[in-house]
Amino acid sequence: MALFGNASTIDPASAQQDFARLLGQGEQVHAAYLLIRDSILFTDRRLILVDKQGITGKKVEYHSIPYRSITHFSVETAGTFDLDAELKIWISGTAAPVEKTFTKGVDIYEVQAILTQYVAK
Repeated sequence: MALFGNASTIDPASAQQDFARLLGQGEQVHAAYLLIRDSILFTDRRLILVDKQGITGKKVEYHSIPYRSITHFSVETAGTFDLDAELKIWISGTAAPVEKTFTKGVDIYEVQAILTQYVAK
């Protein structure tokens, strides 16, 4: 189903183990999502965007966004004909938002609630 863009949740304990090299001492993964080949991790300290690049996906960009750098965000829910939900995150010092697309496999309200928990502190 990943070829059709169906996003899915990743068990936080599994993500903690899979991405352990990216995490600081004591940093914990609280939620994680798989978007085709890419991943989004919500830790207790930051948001980590994992972007696999190229045909083989061997080249990977890890984008770390401290929650304090997020100025605002928006979610757009899926509609009747547009089945994708979107998350847009604006980072301090950048004009264009970071955009991620979710399909029916992920509850966009859950993603929004997790982000609110950390950004609105």
